[in-house]
Amino acid sequence: MCKTQIKNLIISRTDRDGLTEAGIPGVRLFRATEAIPCVPVVYDPCAVAIVSGAKEAVFDGQRYVYDDSEYLCCPMSMPVKAGTPAASPEAPLYGVMIALDPAIMTGLAMEMENASGVLPMTKGALRAQGIKLAGWDDGFTDALLRLLQLVGSRTDIAVLGKARLLEVYYAILKGDAGLFARQAFGTGNAIARSIAHVSSNLDATISIDDMASRAGMSRAVFHRKFKQVTTMAPIQFVKSMRLNNAAMKIAGGMTVSEAAMDVGYVSPSQFSREFKRLYGQSPRQWGEAQQAL
Repeated sequence: MCKTQIKNLIISRTDRDGLTEAGIPGVRLFRATEAIPCVPVVYDPCAVAIVSGAKEAVFDGQRYVYDDSEYLCCPMSMPVKAGTPAASPEAPLYGVMIALDPAIMTGLAMEMENASGVLPMTKGALRAQGIKLAGWDDGFTDALLRLLQLVGSRTDIAVLGKARLLEVYYAILKGDAGLFARQAFGTGNAIARSIAHVSSNLDATISIDDMASRAGMSRAVFHRKFKQVTTMAPIQFVKSMRLNNAAMKIAGGMTVSEAAMDVGYVSPSQFSREFKRLYGQSPRQWGEAQQAL
């Protein structure tokens, strides 16, 4: 019943395809009534919940397809490909994307870690990588419903919005993706801090030595631990973040040269070579194809 209520709330507040601001900071509703192939995007820390249809994400070659039985948890900025390949007017997709504020999530994770003996450890979940699909549970469903019931009322959002959003955060940290998310947002996760720095400084020169130094690790240890968490080598990750960001900017109308410079490329020819190697099209061909959609 709760999921039906959530679905009806989203339908009532979305009158077009794409993302719709819910009026609650960090919360966006979305609708898709036509198939969209997977394209490069960068997911900042977020949770994505589907209440109708199915959505797809591809990270480092691994495909994640999820519907209203699972939600996606992405606790760190990640270069992925995402789409709605099964959406149609007869089978529309509806969902919600919730940004996860790292500072708030870290504070909650610390409080939960200090509450010893409260949270069970889940075998086999310690090395979940990059992103994770988590089963809906009553806690997450109830918290999400209570949050979305505020949409449309400025007063309710102003008075209750932060508290209801905190309930959703807590439900995620406590639920099926809880251990995975708590590890990512825990104070000791130097890899998460390194990724946050990379995401905020794509236009700057980034070296493995600098990333390792910021994480307080030797180059060899940092390389090994980074790959455990993201499945990618650090330089491969940085390159994917830059190219995915550039692809999004080009699809949004930015020129190829502007997008290349915006994500830290000095050489346009190097940018074009690496872009084509990853996506199979030149940046210009990619932009023209996206504009034609």
